[in-house]
Amino acid sequence: MNKFLLVLEGVGMALESIRSNKVRAALTIAGVAIGVFVVVAMGAVVTGIRASFQKDLEEIGATTFLVQRRGSGINACDGTDEKCPDRRNPAISFAEWDMVKRIAGVEGAIGVLGGQGNFGYRNSRVDNVGFDAYSVEWPQVDASDIFPGRNFTRTEYEGGTPVVLVNDTLKSQLFGDSEAIGKQITINGRQFTVIGIYAPKAGFLKSLEGKGPDTPRAIVPLLSAVRQLDVFKGGLTLLVRPRVDASQGEVMDEVMAAMRARRGLRPGDRNDFYLVEQDRIMETFDQLFGAIFAVGLALSAVALLVGGVGVVAIMMISVTERTREIGVRKALGATSGTIRWQFLVEAATMTSIGALLGLAIGALLAWVIRTNTSIPATLPASIVATALIASAVTGVAFGMLPAMRASKLDPVEALRHE
Repeated sequence: MNKFLLVLEGVGMALESIRSNKVRAALTIAGVAIGVFVVVAMGAVVTGIRASFQKDLEEIGATTFLVQRRGSGINACDGTDEKCPDRRNPAISFAEWDMVKRIAGVEGAIGVLGGQGNFGYRNSRVDNVGFDAYSVEWPQVDASDIFPGRNFTRTEYEGGTPVVLVNDTLKSQLFGDSEAIGKQITINGRQFTVIGIYAPKAGFLKSLEGKGPDTPRAIVPLLSAVRQLDVFKGGLTLLVRPRVDASQGEVMDEVMAAMRARRGLRPGDRNDFYLVEQDRIMETFDQLFGAIFAVGLALSAVALLVGGVGVVAIMMISVTERTREIGVRKALGATSGTIRWQFLVEAATMTSIGALLGLAIGALLAWVIRTNTSIPATLPASIVATALIASAVTGVAFGMLPAMRASKLDPVEALRHE
């Protein structure tokens, strides 16, 4: 009970100090609030992006994996460096694609190529539009809704028929409010017929790849892209979906063995291709945003340091102004520990007010992002707890010097202070 009263008294002293030193207190609280806001805001955004990223990967399929020429991730080389071991890797061939599709544990292997072109319709023109060249099963791995219109058929795919699906953004730029289905457009001067409008389901992964709903994009049959648009076949990537009754690991082993055998690799030779599972993609995400979050923590630490310096300044002034009061308290029996405790509570209260303010602003930002974007930004309990603990520790750490000074005052000398 006595401790509780001391806490209340310390809180009261903190509020009185804030009232008496408004400018200094405001700067201190602002420093702590900014530090907490940075942590909370980044935590909310990264958590939301991660959830969106995870959802996108689940749409593709939890067990789906990639077969590609080069590695992926932060530390992967892009093949342009002479020292990059992936530079000499042969491209994934169409023959290898057919081989993978025939492996017993594989339900389907979807081919993917990428390209860029200039799209035109009458007097409308949109340059440098990215497009995806897929095999016919692409809706299994690219979470999109097609309406109005349809996907291309297997006959159209195998015949290299020049048909195309455009997203809503490209449709608006080319056709405005008029009907697009059945219209003839040009891609790099070649005639293609629009057969569908697709809407990619919003997600961070698509936006990160430049395939978000606000970016003009198109989808064409893979063989049409190769025959009509001269897309580079060396960029072929396979999206392999294992059968339901087969484990991802077993199917990956089968694909690896088949690829190595076809390429004539000896037991001691390194793979000249890569198999990338969803977990690896998630690891890359965590590495990337872990680094970004670390930068945010560094910025937050600087802001908390500023707030801590403010705590020292305002508490030192408070000790000086209340020297006589401290002397009276000691004369009436207050111990050094009691005086020290009250000043520490006062310092922690001041930084906690800043923390609550930072949390409130961070929560508001998370709500705005969640409401107006596809990112489900949320405040993790761990981030909230960390922010509150960090602010309290800052108050105690930086309030210790003034508190020690107050507790060591000689009561006789303090009573003489004017």
